[in-house]
Amino acid sequence: MSITTHAPRTTDSARALRAELVERATALRPLVSGNAEGTDRARMVPAENIDALAQVGLFSLMQPARYGGLQTDFRTLLEVSRTVGYACGSTGWLTSLLNANAWFVGLFPARAQDDVWADHPGARVAGVVTPMGTAEPVEGGYRVSGRWTPASGCAHADWAILGVKRPDADGTADAVGIVLVPMPELTVQDTWFVTGMRGTASNTLIGNDLFVPAHRFHSVPDAVEGRYATPFTDEALYRAPFVPVTALVLTGPQLGLAAAAVDILLDKAPQRGLTLTSYSSQAQAPTIQLAAAHAASLADSAQLHAHRAAADIDDAAQTGLFPAYDARARMRMDTGRAAVLARKAVDIVCSAQGASSFGESNPLQRIWRDIEAGSRHAVLNPDVAAEIYGKSLFGIRGTVSALV
Repeated sequence: MSITTHAPRTTDSARALRAELVERATALRPLVSGNAEGTDRARMVPAENIDALAQVGLFSLMQPARYGGLQTDFRTLLEVSRTVGYACGSTGWLTSLLNANAWFVGLFPARAQDDVWADHPGARVAGVVTPMGTAEPVEGGYRVSGRWTPASGCAHADWAILGVKRPDADGTADAVGIVLVPMPELTVQDTWFVTGMRGTASNTLIGNDLFVPAHRFHSVPDAVEGRYATPFTDEALYRAPFVPVTALVLTGPQLGLAAAAVDILLDKAPQRGLTLTSYSSQAQAPTIQLAAAHAASLADSAQLHAHRAAADIDDAAQTGLFPAYDARARMRMDTGRAAVLARKAVDIVCSAQGASSFGESNPLQRIWRDIEAGSRHAVLNPDVAAEIYGKSLFGIRGTVSALV
C-alpha cells in the first residue's frame, strides 16, 4: 500500500494560493478566538466572524471560478478549516460545511448553479444531505416536504441542500436525491440544544409542499458513483468522489481543536505545579512530558490520515479517474481514524491538566465538548468505517452501506 499525503499533480500556483489562504485564516484567529466563548454561550457564530471570513474569500474555496469563486481543492479546505477550528470549533465547522455545500452545488446542472450564484455570487449554502424529506413528482419538478436536521450554517445561508426520498422511484437511481431550496421558503426551528459545537446553530429546517424545479434535483446514487450532472467536466474540483468528500470536510475543524489543546498544555504546564507532588513545574514531570508526547503524536497522526485522504481525493479529481470501491473505503477509514485520534489527543490533554480543564473560564472544556460532539457525526462513525474497510480488504464490498 502506498502512503501519499500530497496530491502529486497539484501545481505550484495552487500550493501558493493554499498557503496564502491559510495565512488569511491565521490572521483572523485573534478575532475568532476572542469571540469563541461568546459564540458558545450565544449558540451562534457571530456575524462579525462570518463577515470577516467572507471578506477574505474563505467561503469561496469550493465555489466555481465561473462565479468568482476560488475553486481550490480539498487539501486547501482541510487546512483552512483546521486553522479556523484552532481558534473556534464552531466557526471552523461552519467554514468547512458552508464550503462543502458550495461544492455540492457545483455538481448540479448549470441552470441550478445559475439559480444560486448568477445574480448573487456571494450566496452561501447550508444543507442536510440525509434523506429526511420526500419529493413527489409534479409537472416541471417536485413537491418537497420534510424536516431536516442538523442544518449547520443555516443561520448564515441563502440556500439549502436537502436530502429527499422519492417513493415513486423505488429501485432506481432517483429513489434518493438532494434538492436545492432557497432559505426564505423554509422555516428554521430552534432545536440545537447541545453541549458541543453549540455555536454552529445546527437547527431544524422545515418545508411543506415546496415546489422544486426538476433541474434542482440530483440523484444521490449517481453522485456516490461519480455520475454528476454538471456539464463543466473540465473543472477538476467537481470530479472528486462524493462520499469521501462528505466525510473529509468534517475532519478539518477537529484537527484544529486537537492542535489547540496540545498548545494549551505546552503553554500552561511550565507555569503550573503538579498537584500533590514535588514538581513545581509540570513541564519537569515525566507524567506530563509523556502526556504531551502522546497528545502531540496523536494530533499529528490525525492530520496525516486526513492529509492522505485529501491527497487521494484531490488526485482522483485532477486525473478524472473515479476511485475504485476499495480506495474509497480506505478514504472513509482515514477520515474516521483522523476524528478518533484527534479526540484522543484532546482527552489526554484534559486528563493531564486535571479537573481545572473543565472550569468555565478554561477554553479546554469548550474544545473537549466540541470535539466530543463533532467527532461523532454519523458519516465519521469509526466502527462503520472500519467494517467497510476491513471487508474491502478481503474483497467483500457493498454489504454495509451505500455511502462509500
